[in-house]
Amino acid sequence: MLHEKIENDLKISLKAGEKERAGTLRFLLAAIRNFQIEKKVKDEKFLADEDVIVVLRRQVKQRRDSISEYEKGGRADLAQKEKRELEMLEAYLPTGPAEDQIRGAVQNKMKELGLSQKTDFGRLMGEVMKELSGQADGEMVKKIVEEELNRNEDS
Repeated sequence: MLHEKIENDLKISLKAGEKERAGTLRFLLAAIRNFQIEKKVKDEKFLADEDVIVVLRRQVKQRRDSISEYEKGGRADLAQKEKRELEMLEAYLPTGPAEDQIRGAVQNKMKELGLSQKTDFGRLMGEVMKELSGQADGEMVKKIVEEELNRNEDS
C-alpha cells in the first residue's frame, strides 16, 4: 500500500537525518489525513492507493503552481526548494499513459460523442478524465484536448 510505504519512508528519512525529505513526507501525510477526514474514512488505518494518488496529484499541482509563481517573483531559491519537493512527490506517482495513448483516448471520445468545437472543451475534458480515471496528468490531458479541438476546427 502506498500510504504505508510513505509512512515507512518517513521513518527511514528521519533515522537518516534527511530533514527536507522528512518535512515533505510529513506534509504529504498531513494532506492524506485531511483527505481521510474529508472523505470520512477514519476507520481505516491506511488510505486506498487510488485516494493517495489523488492527494499526490493535488500536491504535485500545488508545487508546480508555486514554482511558477516563485520564478515570476524572482525567488529562485524558493523555486529550487519546491522543485526538490516535486521530485520527491512524483517518485510516488505511478507512470501514467504516454502522450499518444492520451491523444488516442481524446480522439476516440471526440468521435464517440460527436464533439468537435472549442465550446465542447469542458464536456470532452470531463469525459476523458473519467475514462482515464486519474491515471493521466490533468495538465497533459488539457493540452491534448485543446490541440485536438483546435486542429478539428481548423480542418
